[in-house]
Amino acid sequence: MGFGGYEFINVFKASSPNLEFFYYLTGFILAKRVIKDYPEISFNEENLEGIIDFDEIFGRKADVHIEIGSGKGTFLVNQARAFEDVNFFGIEWANKYYRLAVDRIGRWGITNVRITRTDAAHFLAEHVADGSVSWFHIYFPDPWPKARHHKRRLICTENMQQFLRCLEDGGVMNVATDHVEYFEQMVEVFQKEVDNGKIELIEFTRAADARDGEMVGTNFERKYLVEGRVTNTIAAQKIKI
Repeated sequence: MGFGGYEFINVFKASSPNLEFFYYLTGFILAKRVIKDYPEISFNEENLEGIIDFDEIFGRKADVHIEIGSGKGTFLVNQARAFEDVNFFGIEWANKYYRLAVDRIGRWGITNVRITRTDAAHFLAEHVADGSVSWFHIYFPDPWPKARHHKRRLICTENMQQFLRCLEDGGVMNVATDHVEYFEQMVEVFQKEVDNGKIELIEFTRAADARDGEMVGTNFERKYLVEGRVTNTIAAQKIKI
Protein backbone atom coordinates (compact mmCIF):
# COMPACT_ATOMS: atom_id res chain seq x y z
CA MET A 1 0.00 0.00 0.00
CA GLY A 2 1.38 3.43 -0.91
CA PHE A 3 0.54 7.09 -0.96
CA GLY A 4 2.32 10.14 -2.38
CA GLY A 5 5.43 8.18 -3.27
CA TYR A 6 5.59 6.42 0.12
CA GLU A 7 5.04 2.77 0.93
CA PHE A 8 3.60 2.01 4.34
CA ILE A 9 5.55 -0.37 6.53
CA ASN A 10 3.74 -3.14 8.39
CA VAL A 11 5.34 -2.33 11.73
CA PHE A 12 4.19 -5.56 13.30
CA LYS A 13 6.16 -7.55 10.74
CA ALA A 14 9.13 -5.19 10.71
CA SER A 15 12.51 -6.76 11.18
CA SER A 16 13.58 -4.19 13.76
CA PRO A 17 11.87 -4.07 17.16
CA ASN A 18 12.70 -0.36 17.27
CA LEU A 19 10.08 0.21 14.56
CA GLU A 20 7.38 -1.43 16.64
CA PHE A 21 8.44 0.55 19.69
CA PHE A 22 8.28 3.83 17.70
CA TYR A 23 4.74 3.02 16.58
CA TYR A 24 3.74 2.07 20.13
CA LEU A 25 4.99 5.42 21.48
CA THR A 26 3.75 7.74 18.72
CA GLY A 27 0.90 6.05 16.93
CA PHE A 28 2.39 7.17 13.61
CA ILE A 29 2.49 4.80 10.67
CA LEU A 30 6.04 4.49 9.47
CA ALA A 31 6.71 4.83 5.79
CA LYS A 32 9.60 4.52 3.41
CA ARG A 33 10.17 6.40 0.20
CA VAL A 34 9.69 4.36 -2.96
CA ILE A 35 12.42 5.50 -5.35
CA LYS A 36 11.11 5.65 -8.91
CA ASP A 37 12.90 5.98 -12.21
CA TYR A 38 11.67 8.51 -14.74
CA PRO A 39 13.01 7.54 -18.20
CA GLU A 40 12.22 10.98 -19.59
CA ILE A 41 14.64 12.47 -17.02
CA SER A 42 17.34 9.85 -16.52
CA PHE A 43 19.77 9.85 -19.43
CA ASN A 44 21.62 6.61 -20.14
CA GLU A 45 25.08 7.26 -21.55
CA GLU A 46 25.26 3.67 -22.78
CA ASN A 47 22.73 4.58 -25.47
CA LEU A 48 24.81 7.53 -26.65
CA GLU A 49 27.29 7.38 -29.48
CA GLY A 50 29.42 10.41 -30.26
CA ILE A 51 28.38 13.99 -29.51
CA ILE A 52 25.21 14.69 -27.57
CA ASP A 53 22.53 16.85 -29.19
CA PHE A 54 21.07 18.86 -26.31
CA ASP A 55 18.31 20.31 -28.50
CA GLU A 56 17.16 16.78 -29.30
CA ILE A 57 17.18 15.36 -25.77
CA PHE A 58 15.34 18.40 -24.36
CA GLY A 59 13.03 18.77 -27.34
CA ARG A 60 13.81 22.46 -27.70
CA LYS A 61 16.64 24.92 -28.26
CA ALA A 62 17.77 26.78 -25.13
CA ASP A 63 20.86 27.67 -23.11
CA VAL A 64 22.43 24.59 -21.52
CA HIS A 65 23.63 24.63 -17.91
CA ILE A 66 25.58 21.60 -16.72
CA GLU A 67 25.90 20.80 -13.03
CA ILE A 68 28.68 18.38 -12.14
CA GLY A 69 28.09 16.52 -8.90
CA SER A 70 24.32 16.92 -8.65
CA GLY A 71 23.95 14.89 -5.46
CA LYS A 72 20.30 14.45 -4.52
CA GLY A 73 19.22 17.08 -7.03
CA THR A 74 18.51 20.01 -4.71
CA PHE A 75 20.20 22.62 -6.90
CA LEU A 76 18.80 21.21 -10.15
CA VAL A 77 15.23 21.21 -8.86
CA ASN A 78 15.31 24.72 -7.43
CA GLN A 79 17.27 26.29 -10.27
CA ALA A 80 15.20 24.62 -13.00
CA ARG A 81 11.99 25.83 -11.39
CA ALA A 82 13.37 29.36 -11.18
CA PHE A 83 14.69 29.40 -14.76
CA GLU A 84 12.24 27.48 -16.92
CA ASP A 85 13.78 28.88 -20.12
CA VAL A 86 17.09 27.10 -19.41
CA ASN A 87 17.94 23.44 -20.07
CA PHE A 88 19.70 21.90 -17.05
CA PHE A 89 21.83 18.78 -17.40
CA GLY A 90 23.13 17.06 -14.27
CA ILE A 91 26.02 14.64 -13.93
CA GLU A 92 26.33 12.47 -10.80
CA TRP A 93 28.61 9.50 -10.21
CA ALA A 94 27.20 8.04 -6.98
CA ASN A 95 24.35 5.70 -7.91
CA LYS A 96 22.45 6.23 -4.64
CA TYR A 97 22.37 10.01 -5.04
CA TYR A 98 21.66 9.74 -8.75
CA ARG A 99 18.55 7.63 -8.16
CA LEU A 100 17.33 10.00 -5.45
CA ALA A 101 17.84 12.98 -7.78
CA VAL A 102 15.89 11.33 -10.61
CA ASP A 103 13.07 10.52 -8.22
CA ARG A 104 12.97 14.06 -6.83
CA ILE A 105 13.01 15.74 -10.25
CA GLY A 106 10.34 13.37 -11.52
CA ARG A 107 8.04 13.88 -8.56
CA TRP A 108 8.21 17.65 -9.12
CA GLY A 109 7.24 17.14 -12.75
CA ILE A 110 10.13 19.27 -13.97
CA THR A 111 10.59 19.08 -17.73
CA ASN A 112 13.76 21.15 -18.27
CA VAL A 113 16.16 18.80 -16.47
CA ARG A 114 18.01 15.69 -17.60
CA ILE A 115 20.56 13.81 -15.49
CA THR A 116 23.03 11.03 -16.12
CA ARG A 117 25.21 8.79 -13.99
CA THR A 118 28.75 8.83 -15.32
CA ASP A 119 32.25 10.18 -14.87
CA ALA A 120 32.09 13.88 -15.67
CA ALA A 121 35.54 14.31 -17.23
CA HIS A 122 34.98 11.35 -19.54
CA PHE A 123 31.49 12.54 -20.50
CA LEU A 124 32.69 16.03 -21.42
CA ALA A 125 35.62 14.74 -23.45
CA GLU A 126 33.62 12.15 -25.37
CA HIS A 127 30.13 13.60 -25.73
CA VAL A 128 29.94 17.39 -25.35
CA ALA A 129 30.51 19.59 -28.39
CA ASP A 130 32.69 22.68 -28.56
CA GLY A 131 30.86 25.82 -27.46
CA SER A 132 27.63 24.00 -26.58
CA VAL A 133 27.42 24.90 -22.87
CA SER A 134 26.40 28.24 -21.39
CA TRP A 135 27.22 27.53 -17.74
CA PHE A 136 29.06 24.99 -15.62
CA HIS A 137 27.89 24.69 -12.02
CA ILE A 138 30.38 22.83 -9.80
CA TYR A 139 29.49 22.87 -6.13
CA PHE A 140 31.43 21.07 -3.41
CA PRO A 141 33.29 18.60 -5.61
CA ASP A 142 35.15 15.81 -3.83
CA PRO A 143 38.36 17.41 -2.50
CA TRP A 144 40.30 14.13 -2.46
CA PRO A 145 42.30 15.45 0.51
CA LYS A 146 45.09 12.86 0.51
CA ALA A 147 48.07 14.01 -1.56
CA ARG A 148 48.22 10.76 -3.53
CA HIS A 149 44.62 11.33 -4.63
CA HIS A 150 44.96 14.95 -5.77
CA LYS A 151 45.20 13.76 -9.37
CA ARG A 152 41.54 12.73 -9.13
CA ARG A 153 40.34 16.27 -8.45
CA LEU A 154 37.86 17.63 -10.96
CA ILE A 155 39.26 21.16 -11.05
CA CYS A 156 42.72 20.81 -12.53
CA THR A 157 44.61 22.20 -15.50
CA GLU A 158 43.75 19.27 -17.78
CA ASN A 159 40.02 19.34 -17.08
CA MET A 160 39.96 23.12 -17.32
CA GLN A 161 40.79 22.78 -21.00
CA GLN A 162 37.70 20.64 -21.45
CA PHE A 163 35.51 23.13 -19.60
CA LEU A 164 36.77 25.97 -21.78
CA ARG A 165 36.34 23.93 -24.96
CA CYS A 166 32.73 23.12 -24.08
CA LEU A 167 31.82 26.66 -23.01
CA GLU A 168 30.45 29.10 -25.52
CA ASP A 169 32.05 32.54 -25.77
CA GLY A 170 30.85 34.44 -22.73
CA GLY A 171 30.05 31.17 -20.94
CA VAL A 172 30.44 30.97 -17.18
CA MET A 173 31.99 28.63 -14.63
CA ASN A 174 30.49 28.95 -11.13
CA VAL A 175 32.41 26.97 -8.50
CA ALA A 176 32.14 26.54 -4.73
CA THR A 177 33.99 24.46 -2.12
CA ASP A 178 34.42 24.32 1.63
CA HIS A 179 37.91 22.81 1.35
CA VAL A 180 40.55 25.54 1.80
CA GLU A 181 43.51 23.76 0.22
CA TYR A 182 41.45 22.62 -2.77
CA PHE A 183 40.17 26.17 -3.19
CA GLU A 184 43.75 27.43 -3.32
CA GLN A 185 44.40 24.95 -6.15
CA MET A 186 41.25 26.15 -7.93
CA VAL A 187 42.45 29.74 -7.74
CA GLU A 188 45.79 28.73 -9.27
CA VAL A 189 44.07 26.86 -12.11
CA PHE A 190 41.75 29.78 -12.84
CA GLN A 191 44.53 32.34 -12.60
CA LYS A 192 46.59 30.43 -15.15
CA GLU A 193 43.79 30.80 -17.69
CA VAL A 194 43.38 34.47 -16.78
CA ASP A 195 47.08 34.94 -17.54
CA ASN A 196 46.58 33.06 -20.83
CA GLY A 197 43.82 35.50 -21.77
CA LYS A 198 41.13 32.80 -21.94
CA ILE A 199 38.92 33.86 -19.03
CA GLU A 200 38.21 36.76 -16.74
CA LEU A 201 37.21 36.43 -13.11
CA ILE A 202 33.69 37.60 -12.31
CA GLU A 203 31.41 37.72 -9.29
CA PHE A 204 29.99 34.38 -8.18
CA THR A 205 26.27 34.06 -8.89
CA ARG A 206 24.27 32.80 -5.91
CA ALA A 207 21.73 30.06 -6.53
CA ALA A 208 18.06 30.93 -6.79
CA ASP A 209 17.15 29.09 -3.60
CA ALA A 210 20.16 30.12 -1.50
CA ARG A 211 19.09 31.29 1.95
CA ASP A 212 20.72 34.00 4.05
CA GLY A 213 24.38 33.13 4.51
CA GLU A 214 24.31 30.55 1.72
CA MET A 215 25.81 30.69 -1.75
CA VAL A 216 24.43 27.51 -3.32
CA GLY A 217 21.68 26.19 -1.05
CA THR A 218 22.59 22.51 -1.45
CA ASN A 219 22.37 19.82 1.22
CA PHE A 220 26.15 19.76 1.47
CA GLU A 221 26.43 23.50 2.07
CA ARG A 222 23.72 23.51 4.73
CA LYS A 223 25.46 20.65 6.51
CA TYR A 224 28.82 22.40 6.31
CA LEU A 225 27.45 25.71 7.58
CA VAL A 226 26.09 23.97 10.67
CA GLU A 227 29.60 22.61 11.21
CA GLY A 228 31.04 26.13 10.93
CA ARG A 229 32.74 25.68 7.57
CA VAL A 230 33.07 28.55 5.12
CA THR A 231 31.93 28.35 1.50
CA ASN A 232 34.70 29.57 -0.82
CA THR A 233 33.61 30.61 -4.31
CA ILE A 234 35.21 31.49 -7.61
CA ALA A 235 33.64 32.27 -10.98
CA ALA A 236 34.94 33.07 -14.43
CA GLN A 237 33.66 34.00 -17.89
CA LYS A 238 35.17 32.71 -21.13
CA ILE A 239 36.64 35.45 -23.30
CA LYS A 240 36.05 35.39 -27.03
CA ILE A 241 39.41 34.90 -28.70
